[in-house]
Amino acid sequence: MSVARERSGGLLGRIPLGLLLAGLAVVLLGSALVAIGLGPVSITPGQVTSIVAGHLTGRAQAGPDEFIVWNLRAPRVLQGIFVGIGLSVAGLLTQAMVRNPLGEPYLLGLTSGAGAGAVLVLTTAGAGVAGLLTLPLAAFGGAVLTALVVFGFSRVRGRIQPGRMVLTGVATGQLLAGVISFLLLRTQDVGAQQRILFWILGSLAGAQWPLALTCSAVVLVLTVAAALRAGRLNLLVLGDDGAAALGLDAGRARAVLLVLVALLTGTVVAVSGSIGFVGLIVPNLARLLVGADHRRALPVCVLLGALLVVWSDTAARLVLAPTELPIGILTAAVGVPLFLAVLRRGPAGAVGLS
Repeated sequence: MSVARERSGGLLGRIPLGLLLAGLAVVLLGSALVAIGLGPVSITPGQVTSIVAGHLTGRAQAGPDEFIVWNLRAPRVLQGIFVGIGLSVAGLLTQAMVRNPLGEPYLLGLTSGAGAGAVLVLTTAGAGVAGLLTLPLAAFGGAVLTALVVFGFSRVRGRIQPGRMVLTGVATGQLLAGVISFLLLRTQDVGAQQRILFWILGSLAGAQWPLALTCSAVVLVLTVAAALRAGRLNLLVLGDDGAAALGLDAGRARAVLLVLVALLTGTVVAVSGSIGFVGLIVPNLARLLVGADHRRALPVCVLLGALLVVWSDTAARLVLAPTELPIGILTAAVGVPLFLAVLRRGPAGAVGLS
């Protein structure tokens, strides 16, 4: 097989996409059951399945294992799955939008915007923020406002320019990072300082069913919307002239993608804090495995992102138990070596959008 064909199909290009997705889905399901069972109190996957099935069918029985599985670990794993999906899809869309494999929501300042909104609430209301949705709504609002700023400054004669978008996003992100540092240094609330530091590196420790279900529903809808535009992503990476020649308005497509990325980033950061590397590593890993076609890369990206976050969060709970590590440390520790290993074995070490 030629090098060009190998690059197009990826390392797993010979495997039918449906079979590959089915295999990854089975691995994700098994990982979720194992992750729910791991902890100070070990519960077998069979018991986890029985407990979850009992709650879903209305035949739940009271007991310590049932409480641990259903109230503590199941919402956390579910939230981790959709946090991974949201970050991965947002990264893939960003890389197509700016035509750069190094793109991710942080590059556009969206992560910093969500962080600034959350830190503002934490430093003004303290560690005991009133209301379950106060902090998530603040983070979501910060990401959306940042997206509006980036959108406004990246338009030239009614069209969004990817270069201006990146420069605007980087500048805005740096400004907001300074705001976060200022707010952190200014507050005298030790509890708020500790929560901010832990939140900046990401955590799923506060997962509860209302937040987990809300995050899952929003991310699912946005991911379906992104999947329906996968073919347009293939045109967008050809450049504005190439896309226009094939009938795609690149400026309008980038505007839609920016909205999707902002909503995904705001939703995910709102419930988990700032988890790095997932949006950068997973899309590139997916393209290495199945090629640059976004119709193939996006569903693979979804499952790989979910797997990475689930296992990173599980490691965060167990490595230094009973102390819990921020998940951002583990996503870097797990994701970067995996990405480098696959990159080293990839065709000519190539990573790109085409």
